[in-house]
Amino acid sequence: MIVSMTKRILDAAGSDFNEMAGRDLLNSIRGAEGRTIVAEIVTPFPPLLHDISNPELAAAFGSDMILLNFYDVNAPIVRGLPAETGKEVVRVLKRLIGRPIGINLEPVDEKIQVLGERLSLRPGRQATPENAEKALEQGIDFIVLTGNPKTGVTNEQIVHALTKMKAIIGDKIVFITGKMHAAGTLSDAGSNIIDSSTIEKFITAGSDVILLPAPGTVPGITTEYIKEMVDLIHRKGALAMVAIGTSQEGADENTIRTIALQSKMTGADIHHLGDAGYSGIAIPENIMAYSIAIRGKRHTYRRMAMSVNR
Repeated sequence: MIVSMTKRILDAAGSDFNEMAGRDLLNSIRGAEGRTIVAEIVTPFPPLLHDISNPELAAAFGSDMILLNFYDVNAPIVRGLPAETGKEVVRVLKRLIGRPIGINLEPVDEKIQVLGERLSLRPGRQATPENAEKALEQGIDFIVLTGNPKTGVTNEQIVHALTKMKAIIGDKIVFITGKMHAAGTLSDAGSNIIDSSTIEKFITAGSDVILLPAPGTVPGITTEYIKEMVDLIHRKGALAMVAIGTSQEGADENTIRTIALQSKMTGADIHHLGDAGYSGIAIPENIMAYSIAIRGKRHTYRRMAMSVNR
């Protein structure tokens, strides 16, 4: 039996994350036994604290990993950093917060009709092998193939995009696949957003982590159903991430704690909070409340207090 020497993410410091990539990051998450927090940030939005970036704020409130939404690999920007940093923006951010950084790329299905007016995506936000290569060059640790509202991303296109990306990138980046909401499509709405067949297709295509809506965030998505899906994911050797992508990251703390505990009951490995609290970030106190609910004050305060220079 081969034992991984990678630190669990609960214990890892900035210097440890600098040495992690691909399989090591996955093993670190796996070792934390369902106590990993991801906070999502809309990068072009003005920061909540005018001269401090929202990723710094999310890290300060206990997030282990940061997911950048609206990040354009052709024109990278994170508002609130000390200076314009161009394509070094991710490495600058890593030096400031000492956390793994990921981005959303979106596999749009142009053939389907969306509810309302379709939002067009800039080329640098689309899920292509070329953009995955650019993300790797810019220092990205994980890529989430998912869809923002009204973009027309489908599960079918996620599989198609992932297959192409894995052929080029392999295991150098962690791939997370799935939808937090319907993204404007009728076919994937409500409880149709994920099922066992889709999960098996994602994993066969090379997904490392399957994204599932957190219980209570999408109509018809119950704790029991997501637990069934998580059990399947684990049997197939992948990890599971439950996500709040329906603006409930901006709800009251009691709602956050309820979602957190129900999500932990599903057996999920990673817990995601979306970006729709204030100005492209979850309400910071909700990140902390969620963290305390699933791992207590000791691990929450430790993550909050740990220096990036360790």
